Amino acid sequence: MNTIGVLGAGAWGTALAQMLASDGRDVLIWALEPELVEEINTAHTNSLYLPSASLAPSIRATGDLTQFASLETILAVTPAQHLGRVLSGLSNAPRDLILCSKGIEAGTGRLMNEVAKAAAPNSDIAVLSGPTFAHEVAAGLPTAVTLACSGGEAQWDRLSPQIARAAFRPYYSDDVTGAEIGGSIKNVLAIACGVVEGLGLGQNARAALIARGYAEMLRFGGALGARAETLAGLCGLGDLVLTCSSTSSRNFSLGKALGEGQSAADLMADRKTVAEGAHTAPVLNGLAETRAIAMPIVSAVHTILEGAEPAGVVAGLLARPLTAEQTHSESKPA
Repeated sequence: MNTIGVLGAGAWGTALAQMLASDGRDVLIWALEPELVEEINTAHTNSLYLPSASLAPSIRATGDLTQFASLETILAVTPAQHLGRVLSGLSNAPRDLILCSKGIEAGTGRLMNEVAKAAAPNSDIAVLSGPTFAHEVAAGLPTAVTLACSGGEAQWDRLSPQIARAAFRPYYSDDVTGAEIGGSIKNVLAIACGVVEGLGLGQNARAALIARGYAEMLRFGGALGARAETLAGLCGLGDLVLTCSSTSSRNFSLGKALGEGQSAADLMADRKTVAEGAHTAPVLNGLAETRAIAMPIVSAVHTILEGAEPAGVVAGLLARPLTAEQTHSESKPA
């Protein structure tokens, strides 16, 4: 079995490495912190990002990207805002590059597959996305994901046997854009649901927010060419339901703290793990405004992250004009 590479030793990257090593496969994981490289290689733990896991001995860590030069399959699990910089440190050898980061690049508005195509032009791009809490994947609990392949079924035939495990089941798609949009927008919506929880507004409000947020996801996805059936699957609705319902979600936890009165600036400065929705919200809001796509929940999250008082922002959402639930227009209502 060929060695698989994992770029990024945060919670999600470490969990994927552990899952891939569950059948004895050799996994090479890249970590930014030298002390974490040492810990993974000697103690087989990651106390910084995934302390609950005892890592398989076939996982080896390095801080040297040149060691990935000969690998034919690499999972990129760096924070979305750093993906381009990390990939630019790889060799340009042809390979399968599986993107596992969820977000939209700030400043450019590019999806991760666009970032990857520019930084690694000789790679065949795939996107792995779905309802996945890292600690559950590392523990071997049953998980299903979307594996969207830009190379179609030929790439799927190469990758699915490498990725699938007894408790980790990928489903095929060729809608890379849809897979990315679902994973990006759900992070912003999870912050919104956390705010509702922090304000004590109840389960009815959260359910309504998930449903209306999903409508925003469909509107934005449709404008960018994503298929509605992709967003109705694991990488869209499935991921949305998971991250909007549990404090195990970093984005939900951030929103809950905001709803409880903590400031966005203090929360972001104090977090060692990345809540990608906080970085995605402003760029997503800007893209929606430019394209005249109605995304009031996304706009509300952006406003709260900018420092607005959450209760007042929620009151503004509730005071919006009454309208039909199902609309076929992407434009904002008058």
